[in-house]
Amino acid sequence: MTREQLEREYTPRLLVDDLQPYLDRYTELSEAARAELTVERNVAYGATPEEVLDYFPAASRASPVHVFIHGGYWRLLGKDESSFAAPAFVRAGASFVALNYALAPKVRLDEIVRQCRSAIAWLYRNASGFGGDPGRIFVSGTSAGGHLVAMLLATEWARDFGVPDDVIKGGCAVSGVFDLEPILQCAVNETLHMDLAEARRNSPLVRKNSSALVVAWGERETAEWKRQNLEYAGRWRSVNGACEAVEIPGRNHFDVIVDLGNPDSRLGRLALAQMGLA
Repeated sequence: MTREQLEREYTPRLLVDDLQPYLDRYTELSEAARAELTVERNVAYGATPEEVLDYFPAASRASPVHVFIHGGYWRLLGKDESSFAAPAFVRAGASFVALNYALAPKVRLDEIVRQCRSAIAWLYRNASGFGGDPGRIFVSGTSAGGHLVAMLLATEWARDFGVPDDVIKGGCAVSGVFDLEPILQCAVNETLHMDLAEARRNSPLVRKNSSALVVAWGERETAEWKRQNLEYAGRWRSVNGACEAVEIPGRNHFDVIVDLGNPDSRLGRLALAQMGLA
């Protein structure tokens, strides 16, 4: 592809008239979730100010834990816009975590990945203190968060973090990007400052893994974004067998993730079923 073609394919906001209403919806639904539910806010999982999370406990102890990782091309948003799905999970009997991480250009992508990994290791060691079951941690994320889900599933947990290799029991990677080399040619890299080595290091490998996986994307995505999701799901199947790969009709890159908070939607049902809660 030419640089111009890559820019079109890897700029999802070009497919919507206005991005702001979607961002406003994340914020409004997240504020409503925090008003409705019990939540432990700004719980530190690391040493820097950005390494915090919001924890929404389930009513019953020893509940499964669902961790949501926001998108924003590793440059935008945070946990405060990431609680919109919490009511659906808490009502179904799961604890919900809205995860924060530092953003580019303040940090490099290597550091963003490290922070998300350390958050999972921290939750494994601390979730029981909030009523969660460390043996039932699940993750989801959208766009950049979908990429980070895949990076978590590629982690050598016992070697690098001293927690079980199967610490993550399932994941939902929604509208993720999994091969980062094309992004080197796009304007977003003016913020990310990735070089080829970093792009390759953060293009998630598919390792032998017992985790359940859902890969989902919107019908109204670019052709290249759809290709990346289909190919990642195919690589997962070739190594691990089952993988639910789903195109959500009528959804675009920015509204597909809102379905995570709707237990009657296909994505919502798949995420809950993965946890044994459908």
